Amino acid sequence: MLTFAFTVFFLVVSAFAQSPRILIYSATRGFRHDSIPTAIEALQNASNTINLRFDSTEDQALFNEQNLARYDAILFLSTTGEVLDDAGKASFQKYLNSGGNFIGVHSASDTLVNATFYERELGAHFDYHADLQEATVDVVGPSHPSTDKLPRRWQIRDEWYNFKSDPRDLGAVVVLSVDESTYSDTGTRRFNQGTPHPTAWYQEHGAGTSSGGVSGRSFYTSLGHLNETWRDETFMGHVLGGIVWTLQANTTKAFNTSALVGSDESPPTPTGGQSEVSGTSDIAGTHTPSPASNDATAPIAYGTLLTIILSTLAVALYIL
Repeated sequence: MLTFAFTVFFLVVSAFAQSPRILIYSATRGFRHDSIPTAIEALQNASNTINLRFDSTEDQALFNEQNLARYDAILFLSTTGEVLDDAGKASFQKYLNSGGNFIGVHSASDTLVNATFYERELGAHFDYHADLQEATVDVVGPSHPSTDKLPRRWQIRDEWYNFKSDPRDLGAVVVLSVDESTYSDTGTRRFNQGTPHPTAWYQEHGAGTSSGGVSGRSFYTSLGHLNETWRDETFMGHVLGGIVWTLQANTTKAFNTSALVGSDESPPTPTGGQSEVSGTSDIAGTHTPSPASNDATAPIAYGTLLTIILSTLAVALYIL
């Protein structure tokens, strides 16, 4: 039934706009999670059902203005360390300023620790985690698509992250909070991450956008350490719900034809060297972003409106 709900959500996307396209970036310059290939496979498999298109890469050369403009969201999947050079950071910042959306998973919060715009778009940087163990997560935002199918108290085995700041200070809304009484943490907390303990959150308007830019949406979950987690339907419902919500920002071409960035029909464009994109790269030609309105209040596409209506219907059918 969970898959059915997401299928209904995306049934009409292709009739009114391009299918949303997401770039998965999984480069690491520190600890590398062995669950990365499993996670990419799980997302690719889900794309066949819910009419999303995922490309995956670890090539920072693809973080250039022309290539990023092809995507409705950028997903940092268990990245670690300084995975972008200065040119890549500048292109990523411009993408966010143009209405691009961001999704971060697990150690995406242990990435680009010296980039202020990234920390703001993400919500908070990782400090340390307790040992891998089972704990209970409380759903504190039950109406969000990333949580509305979860049990109100969800038991899951993962690493329990602590953060260097409270994402709520940037306007983020916490939707999941690990119950600190259900696991052991022998580490020393040096920072105030707020209460309740933030585990997953969203920003309606990503705080990484520069003044005058068009802010897309941002979603982050600290879960996703284990291979087995990416094979769990409940967890996948959480992640896919966050992705679906992020794409509804109406700031990219999948749902707003006047947007500056978003899905088109052109291939990846590296700034040098060989492209390492894998996924649904079944397109040909070159692309130069066309002029578009920079107005964040551009009229919502009819396809978007119908999609949202069908999404609501899907949720109702799921509950029934």
